[in-house]
Amino acid sequence: MVNVLRLNDVSYVRDRRPILDGITWSVDDSERWVILGPNGAGKSTLLKLATSADHPTSGTVEVLGERLGKIDVFELRNRIGFVSSATGRRIPPTEPVRDIVLTAAYSVEGRWNEEYEDIDVRQAERILEEWDLGGYADRTFGTLSDGERKRALIARAVMTDPEMLLLDEPSASLDLGARERLLQMLSGFAASPASPAMVMVTHHVEEVPPGFTHVLMIRDGAIQAAGPIRDTLTAANLEATFGMPFELTETGGRYAAVARP
Repeated sequence: MVNVLRLNDVSYVRDRRPILDGITWSVDDSERWVILGPNGAGKSTLLKLATSADHPTSGTVEVLGERLGKIDVFELRNRIGFVSSATGRRIPPTEPVRDIVLTAAYSVEGRWNEEYEDIDVRQAERILEEWDLGGYADRTFGTLSDGERKRALIARAVMTDPEMLLLDEPSASLDLGARERLLQMLSGFAASPASPAMVMVTHHVEEVPPGFTHVLMIRDGAIQAAGPIRDTLTAANLEATFGMPFELTETGGRYAAVARP
């Protein structure tokens, strides 16, 4: 296994407020991690560091074998796929779905005068089919449903064959049907040995796709538990993470949690 992300005693402070405190954590290329925790726990900040969008206040972060502060982060970011709600807000609503995916080859958001090779076009068309968007290629981003937009953004993120895929609440705001469809597709993608390492942030155990292998549970910027999901995603660790007792059930790799009376 190859290490793709390593944080060693990382702390992150902004406006004198500690957001991360002493985080030590690593991800190997065959692992699929879920980061689970309440609002304000520091989950999205962890992803910012993993994308090299920011640097820690103290400690070290190594991304794809390169230490932040000693590497050209723009070169590094081309090797990382990242999806968040902010990504979607930057996509022009008039952009055709085909071009949303295709323009990832040049790391631009909105096609202009770039020239694309046939291999790029074929890659984009293949990925659109894989994410069940082949029939939407000529539709514009602004006409898509929330679920279709999320799938289009993920398709864009995997266009360049990234070495690590980071997903910040990919199923947030989706209705039940759209959420389940997306989770099924993420589960299938995670099961492929050809897929990159994956890290997904969520608030809800119900949104953990089957096939994800590990969970990091975080509260107030500190790790409460981390490890293989079957051993680590427990009612006791949920209580430590969210501050209240839960009943946790698992069926076919899907989890559900309700507050314990």
